[in-house]
Amino acid sequence: MSKYVLLSRFTQQGMQTIKDGPERLATARKMLEGLGARIQDFYLVMGQYDAVVVVEAPDDETIAKASIAIGAVGNVRLETLRAFDENEYERLIDALP
Repeated sequence: MSKYVLLSRFTQQGMQTIKDGPERLATARKMLEGLGARIQDFYLVMGQYDAVVVVEAPDDETIAKASIAIGAVGNVRLETLRAFDENEYERLIDALP
């Protein structure tokens, strides 16, 4: 499974209904599981983003579907990044010419 980092910013709608946030996270968790992915970690953060979510998914297409579906609800704007763990990093470096 590949790992992805979802950088999240709450929209105005998301902030106005922030008390529903834990329920929305549970719904997102179920939706991801239905796609064969899973939330590994969730963090509420301070700074440029409001939340950081680490997700494991089988492929880029799956995480793209999930990101679009989550964003379409209108509570968050997402920036999705592919994350390479230390072993993947070492394999990439070892494969350099």
